[in-house]
Amino acid sequence: MRFVGCGDAFGSGGRLQACILLKSASGNLLLDCGASSLIGMKRLGIDPNEIGAVVISHLHGDHFGGLPFLILDGQFSRRELPLAIAGPPGTRARVLAAMEVFFPGSSTVMGRFPVEFIELEPMAPTPVGAAVAAAFEVEHASGAPAFALRLALAGSIVAYSGDTSWTPSLLEATLGADLFICEAYFAEKQVPFHLAYRTLIEHAPELGCRRVILTHMTEQMLAQSGVIFERAEDGLDITV
Repeated sequence: MRFVGCGDAFGSGGRLQACILLKSASGNLLLDCGASSLIGMKRLGIDPNEIGAVVISHLHGDHFGGLPFLILDGQFSRRELPLAIAGPPGTRARVLAAMEVFFPGSSTVMGRFPVEFIELEPMAPTPVGAAVAAAFEVEHASGAPAFALRLALAGSIVAYSGDTSWTPSLLEATLGADLFICEAYFAEKQVPFHLAYRTLIEHAPELGCRRVILTHMTEQMLAQSGVIFERAEDGLDITV
C-alpha cells in the first residue's frame, strides 16, 4: 500500500489530497482520488494505466476531483485496461459534471477504454476490481451520502474513515480490519463533519482493528506532539 496523498483539502503541510494505492497481484486500486492524485502518482512512478479500480468515500473535490484527469490521461496515453469507479449514489453524475466543467465536451468522448460506474449501497459488499468494498454511512455533508469504507483485497482488510465526525458506523467498518486509515483533522478542536484526534483516542478501546494510521490532518494536528498512532506521509509505503 502506498499513500500517494494524505493531506486535507487545503494542502496543509504541503501534502497532496486523499489518494491511497492498494496493490495486489490480482490488480491495483485507488482509495479516493483527490484533485492532485495524478500528480502524486506520476511523481512516485506509479503508472495510472495500471489502476483497475477507484473507490470513492464521498463527493468532495479533494476525494474525487482527480477522476476527470485520470480518465482523460488514459484517453491520451492509449489506456486499454477497463476502469471501475465505485462510490456513493450520484458518483457517475458528479464525475461527468466535473469533466464538463474542467474540459467541456470531454464526458462524451470516453471511448478508448471501458469506464464502469458502480454506486455503492450501505452494508452491501460489492466487488470492485480486485477487491470487495463495503460502505458504511457516516456524518459528512457533501451533497450525497458519505461513506466509511471497508475493502477486502488479497487476504487483508483495510478500513477507511473518509471524512466524518464520530459515528458508531466506524466501529462496524473497523471490526476485524488489519488497518484503519482514519481522519484526524484537529488535535482537540471539534469541527462539524470532521473527526478530532482526541475524539478518536476516546473511542480507541472500541475499535476492532489491528493498526491505525492517521490522515487528513491540519497544520495544527501535524505539529501535535505525543500522538500515539502512526501518521501518514505522502509517499509512505507499507505492507498490510
